[in-house]
Amino acid sequence: MPSEFELIARHFTHRTPHSLLGVGDDAALIRPARGHALAVAADMLVGGRHFFMDADPGSVGHKALAVNLSDMAAMGATPRWATLGIALPKADERWVAAMARGFMACARQYGVDLVGGDTTRGPLNLCVQIIGEVPARRALRRDGARPGDEIWVSGTLGDAALAVSARRGGIRLKPAERKAAQRRLDWPQPRVALGLALRGIARSAIDVSDGLVADLGHICERSKVAAAVELERLPCSALLRRHRGHPVALAALLGGGNDYELCFTAAPRRHADVVRAAAVAETRVTCIGRVLRTTEGAYRTVVVDCTGLPVPPTRTGFDHFQP
Repeated sequence: MPSEFELIARHFTHRTPHSLLGVGDDAALIRPARGHALAVAADMLVGGRHFFMDADPGSVGHKALAVNLSDMAAMGATPRWATLGIALPKADERWVAAMARGFMACARQYGVDLVGGDTTRGPLNLCVQIIGEVPARRALRRDGARPGDEIWVSGTLGDAALAVSARRGGIRLKPAERKAAQRRLDWPQPRVALGLALRGIARSAIDVSDGLVADLGHICERSKVAAAVELERLPCSALLRRHRGHPVALAALLGGGNDYELCFTAAPRRHADVVRAAAVAETRVTCIGRVLRTTEGAYRTVVVDCTGLPVPPTRTGFDHFQP
């Protein structure tokens, strides 16, 4: 059985072209570009909670980094450096090797240096800290939404949560449908290019990790506004559209989580600029509603149907301390 240090040397020691010093010392040395601020985020993936224990280990490595890249996208930051902490029940080198391949393939795709981390024994757990660069005062934030802004979302929503429901018996999917939904859950694609293209255009942004209603609600809270979203405008795949009448599918669309799309707001006069930015990023975007002025404390998201009547979501978002 390999030692901790052998695992690190074999699978996590790579060239770090954006760094002064990478893996192998007590700390990494990095230097941001002149005129840039550092954007720092961290996410933990726990086996059995954030991914199924029988998941492809390559997808676990990919997802561990991808969900952090999604945070960089929401800030309009260029991802540069990451650290990886791993707890393993045992030193299973085949599992570690496959997980490392998934992680490093994602890192190479987005130009991220793995510059350090830690390995220990314990319940299966991966924790990534990511650091990016963004020009000072040009970061996308949650607190910039203004009444009258258009609300946009990238990609489609709900498929990943549909995969979770199918695994738990909440909805029956055909084998091909289940495979497609599972891919959205296991291999999220962070919208880094879109986040960069939206700098100077979007007024606020967040990544949709816990569900649209919950995450757009965070923009509302920070910006002290409300939001009205039109249910019929919400972008969904052909798969979710086929099951749209099922309560589980509606819950997945509005509050299932694991989408890792971007939700953002922009002034109506920037509508064409948003469309052009999305074309540059080769990413689909959809205008789904408006930001509203509201009274003190009523900072929330309302979903309305085609007649304008509210649609109470059966689930507003993912909560780690709820079933």
